[in-house]
Amino acid sequence: MSDVDMGKIVLVAGVGKSGIAAAKLLLSKGSSVVLYDDKKTLEDGVYREMFGDGADVSMCTGSVPEKILSQIKYCVISPGIPLDAPSVCAFRERGISIIGEVELAYMYEKGDVVAITGTNGKTTTTALMGDIMKMTDRNIFVAGNIGLPYTETVGGTDKKSCSVLEVSSFQLETISSFRPAVSAVLNITPDHLNRHHTMDNYIKAKLDIAKNQTKDDVIVLNYEDEVLRKKSEKINARVLFFSSRHTLDEGVYLENGKNIIVKLDGGRRRLCSVDELNVLGIHSYENVMAAVAMARSMNVSYEDIYDAVTKFQSVEHRIEYVCEKNGVKYYNDSKATNTDAAIKGITSMVRPTYLIGGGYDKQADFTEWIQSFGGTVKKLVLIGETAGQIAGTCDSLGFNNYINMNGLKEAVDYCAENAESGDAVLLSPACASWDMFVSYEERGKLFKKYVNQF
Repeated sequence: MSDVDMGKIVLVAGVGKSGIAAAKLLLSKGSSVVLYDDKKTLEDGVYREMFGDGADVSMCTGSVPEKILSQIKYCVISPGIPLDAPSVCAFRERGISIIGEVELAYMYEKGDVVAITGTNGKTTTTALMGDIMKMTDRNIFVAGNIGLPYTETVGGTDKKSCSVLEVSSFQLETISSFRPAVSAVLNITPDHLNRHHTMDNYIKAKLDIAKNQTKDDVIVLNYEDEVLRKKSEKINARVLFFSSRHTLDEGVYLENGKNIIVKLDGGRRRLCSVDELNVLGIHSYENVMAAVAMARSMNVSYEDIYDAVTKFQSVEHRIEYVCEKNGVKYYNDSKATNTDAAIKGITSMVRPTYLIGGGYDKQADFTEWIQSFGGTVKKLVLIGETAGQIAGTCDSLGFNNYINMNGLKEAVDYCAENAESGDAVLLSPACASWDMFVSYEERGKLFKKYVNQF
């Protein structure tokens, strides 16, 4: 799509970091930008500091004036705005095309794209894939849901570059031409049903990562995920599986729970032992195998892949080791914003554990999470708006070792006072952070701050 196709005036809905980055990209391409948010506004000083004096950008809240709407062909929507929001429906009814920040960036992409999604593990896998690709002589950009908006990095791409992207279901809802050379769906378990409403809608959004791929492209899928196995039959791209429990005829798999085996194009190679990795748990090994499959699809050498995966450390907020105090080890797993991720967190613990959980209500069922505690959870310390619901589920399952706290600081203090040498304290909430914090990053940073204060 050319710049002319965007129209002279483009509406950018949402003034978060992805909206601001999208606006700056559009301005650099000669478009006039109208920033819109139905609730927020930007103070003039902040506004001018972001875009500079003389930038062809304006701001409106509440509603968009008719004289502007009549000139708009495209609205770039923030991933945080639901597609069924009244304002979005109104734009669509006027014939305005709704696209997302990822789709906008892709219009200006000059190199290859590797895109990763899944309910859990996508941040870790994206970071690892970025590290692997940086072993090559290509110019690598790691962006998307992982940190920098894609629209912020795409301007630096060229024919030799590669953009490694973490993409969420929210972002995939608004793509139309986005086509990665290599994609991955790591897993699909219930999440964001308050946004997608049904599992079918959620699954479709995730698998839309491959909707424009052809047989010349590759998609990497988790063989242990029944949904992905079944859906793989209808995907146009070449499918490569990774597996933690099965020996594959082709793909990447874990042999005897110990060795990562790569079996591709008629060859078989042992890449490494899991003992050589710096990450914990089967879910982490699955992330590594997914990255290995993607990297081989991008023709990265085995030597470079080995060097990258054996040096890689866990990303911040994902079973991140914080410190040891008085013989108690503290771990920050704030990125466990759903029950499946939190199950992976608690099953990675090898010590009796004080588990801090609870948060924003995404209409999740906490049964399987509580059932996964086994003999590991010494005490469940509950915070946030879901604390009552989780406590009720605990009672129904006969798990009584829980206590309610008023906030994260009180929860950390309780754990520090009661945990004994040889125990662990794990923040792994199984819930989003939005009831008490701006983001899971803020929640995790505060946890680390509170831990380091005593």
